Amino acid sequence: MSETPATRERSEEAAPAPPLGLSEALVLEVKEALAAAAADLAAGLCAPLHPADLADLLEQLDAEERVGLVRALGEQLPADTLGYLDSEVRAALVAELGPEAAARIVARLETDDAVDLLSDLDPALQRAILQALPLSERAFVEQGLAFPEYSAGRLMQREFVALPDYWTVGQAIDFLRAHEDLPDDFYELFIVDVRFRPVGAVPLSRLVRSKREVPLRSLTMKQLHLVPADMDQEQVAFLFKQYGLVSAPVVSPEGRLLGMITVDDVVDVIDEEAEDDLLKLGGVSETDVFASPLATARRRVPWLLVSMISATLGATVIDTFGASIEKLVALAVLMPISAALGGNAGVQTLAVVVRALAVKELTRANAWKVLGKELAVGALNGTAIMVVAFALTLVWFGLLDLAIVFSLSILCTITIAALIGVTVPLLLDRFGFDPAIASSVFVTPTIDAIGFFTFLSLATFWLL
Repeated sequence: MSETPATRERSEEAAPAPPLGLSEALVLEVKEALAAAAADLAAGLCAPLHPADLADLLEQLDAEERVGLVRALGEQLPADTLGYLDSEVRAALVAELGPEAAARIVARLETDDAVDLLSDLDPALQRAILQALPLSERAFVEQGLAFPEYSAGRLMQREFVALPDYWTVGQAIDFLRAHEDLPDDFYELFIVDVRFRPVGAVPLSRLVRSKREVPLRSLTMKQLHLVPADMDQEQVAFLFKQYGLVSAPVVSPEGRLLGMITVDDVVDVIDEEAEDDLLKLGGVSETDVFASPLATARRRVPWLLVSMISATLGATVIDTFGASIEKLVALAVLMPISAALGGNAGVQTLAVVVRALAVKELTRANAWKVLGKELAVGALNGTAIMVVAFALTLVWFGLLDLAIVFSLSILCTITIAALIGVTVPLLLDRFGFDPAIASSVFVTPTIDAIGFFTFLSLATFWLL
């Protein structure tokens, strides 16, 4: 039935749209209300906010204000607000609230969100919250925590609708109307056999359009893409993206239905995996905006140490050709240019290859083709830059031999950089490591050293 102007007007009057986003003015008002101990006013200001915006607000408060606002909101706090919080902020807030108060919030979450929240906590606090949960809730959450981290078992929710294939449409509709403990959001009904193994799925839209007497097994069912409970979450995200899934059943090794994964959880996984790759490309293990300076330094210093060790490779090359540099100072001037061009070329190739591996566009089947293409691109780019480098060096120093040597070294360095940018992430992926760690920490210093060596060795052989 189409919406009439009258019904649209009544709908708009009954459900005013909440404000979009979080304004700085509201943050200041909430801070002032908390400072004045006006807890009811602070809670009232936050009432219209979406849980995601409320989470943004909590992140902008200090620790004492954060706890005060959560306690002021009480039962009015949407439980899924915690799911939108940064993990550091969430862990600190839960620790401040204490196990009993935290358990009351966790009990209102769906199992996948509860598992995600508890998995980031200190083990002692995690156990205390589990003990404070109702027995039925605790059993589901503990089962979720028993699965490996970053697996489909951790990602799935235990709330789902599964119906036997011998039921009729009418029985299914009556069941849905009679039961209140259904998932908050679901889009499909999983049809199972007598062994509780999923045999198909029926979208809700198809169910409500079918006659009551029709058996469920007679409906046209969607093809299922079964997700093993131990499947890596990155593989799950690829499955949803590849086949345009809205939800998928998670099964045990015996094929029994354990839970379901919905697309909203997969969006979080895609965002998390993309963020993880981006951070690793920058030589950082995780976000630390809300972490303490000591914790942030502890996470970053290993990467800096690795970078220092890898940078000594280039320094060793320079030291080896120290006598050549002393004889011709122009070498010291041109060395950084050669290294910088090679490093940039390598990082360009690296970014393309890491992305292609992540979305399964680059596999063993086409690895040689991609390698050949990137080598050709490196050679073409190297040739173009070589011409410019030749002219620049000739105008700058007026030495023909030096211009030839420098331009040839540029060609070699950019071509080799393309080779390294492809092979290093491929090798890391082949041996089970995340290819994103082939970042500036490893690739750039290596290419710098190769650039130095190529230029200085050619110069020593040709000019000195």
